[in-house]
Amino acid sequence: MFARPLAFTLLAAPALIAAAPAGELAQVQQHLQGVRSMTATFAQTDRTGRTLGGTLTLKQPGKIRFQYEKGVPQLIVADGRSLYFIDYQVRQVERWPIGSSPLGVLLNPKKDIAKFAKVLPTGDPRVVSVEVQDRAHPEYGRITLIFQKNASGPSGLMLQGWVALDSQNNRTTIRLSNQRFNAPVSDGTFRWNDPRQRNR
Repeated sequence: MFARPLAFTLLAAPALIAAAPAGELAQVQQHLQGVRSMTATFAQTDRTGRTLGGTLTLKQPGKIRFQYEKGVPQLIVADGRSLYFIDYQVRQVERWPIGSSPLGVLLNPKKDIAKFAKVLPTGDPRVVSVEVQDRAHPEYGRITLIFQKNASGPSGLMLQGWVALDSQNNRTTIRLSNQRFNAPVSDGTFRWNDPRQRNR
């Protein structure tokens, strides 16, 4: 079994329970509802300091693709129903539901984030930090989405990335750059080749 990146392991957490204030959280909700599609370059840094890069593509509802740089035999795709972790080196595929996941907030803009997220103080009026966590299940860790106030983004925000912590406080950071919103994205972007079929 391959080791999934922590930031994506947290995608598969069950239903979340918490309360959160309005204000900036409402602005985040409006931003998410205004993002019909997004592309960006991502850099993923794990607890050892290893960094991998690639391209993120998102399309509502429920589609996302993390295409790693050349030489990394992994792919992460959500097709609107399920989230897949694909390792082409060992020809393994893992499937998870996306409906109740923390990053499901990005994949379902109709989800009321006030039910399971809270705004964290940042000390910088230009930055909005939103933490998503199932307090009843700390073993699932937590994920914090980071937004920058930017007039060029939907509802004046731009997603800069997120930080994931597991139950042992191992940290994985995703940083985004070159964000572009609401350009046409083909559904074919979220298709993938199943490596298990080669064994048949």
